[in-house]
Amino acid sequence: MTAARAERRSLKQRLAAGERLYGALLRLPSETLVEMAGVAGLDYVVIDCEHGPADMAVLQHHLTAAAAQGIDVLVRVGTAEPALALRCLDLGAAGIIHPHIDSAQDAQRAVAAVHYPPLGTRGFATYSRAGRFGTVPAAEHVAASRDTLVVAMIETARACADAAEIVATQGVDAVLVGPADLAADCAFPAQDVVDGLIATAHRATHMVGRAVMTIVPGADGARAAERAGSQLVLYNMTQVLMDTFRSLAAPGGPGQDLGRP
Repeated sequence: MTAARAERRSLKQRLAAGERLYGALLRLPSETLVEMAGVAGLDYVVIDCEHGPADMAVLQHHLTAAAAQGIDVLVRVGTAEPALALRCLDLGAAGIIHPHIDSAQDAQRAVAAVHYPPLGTRGFATYSRAGRFGTVPAAEHVAASRDTLVVAMIETARACADAAEIVATQGVDAVLVGPADLAADCAFPAQDVVDGLIATAHRATHMVGRAVMTIVPGADGARAAERAGSQLVLYNMTQVLMDTFRSLAAPGGPGQDLGRP
């Protein structure tokens, strides 16, 4: 292991030190966006394999681009996909975001998919990219795997009510409340109902000392998330880009497009 690799702290270590980390949620496959996030100084990117393409070859290219810029990669897998989580970690992902965690039992299964025994059931291999193609000793590889970040997504009213048990599960490092699925689960109620459920889940998360991840649409949302105590601020890049494109399409605002063909 080189000195540079040895000195670099994991996302889990940085969270434990009290840092607030900023990332970009990428649903559109683009190595260039990963590179730009690193050049801009963001701490991590999230590659969405739940609502975006789950192509392993493309994901490896994204991880390679991220490594070149010194930025970490979290991957959101689909619901109950331990095999996909395994492949993502073998490629070198820093952690896994598990959607639709509704109970402590779901959380336990998510943790098991990510960690080696005795905490989990992840299949062991050092010849993967994460194991430096077999050049990392087994003990060192296992030690490094303990820094893998596990994020549980809470997306139903039931999960918000049971948030205390979910976040107390050994191996869960952070919680992300999915506001869109939560609203759908509640039949799209008034926004204050959704906000109240989110606040309940966040309080439970803070009570047990876990990190809160919050998806935000831009800088104003990021500042609000900071004030609410989120340690993992995640920019929704699809929304950021669409807002930017819309502003460029009509720079003068409504009624200013008379000269357009």
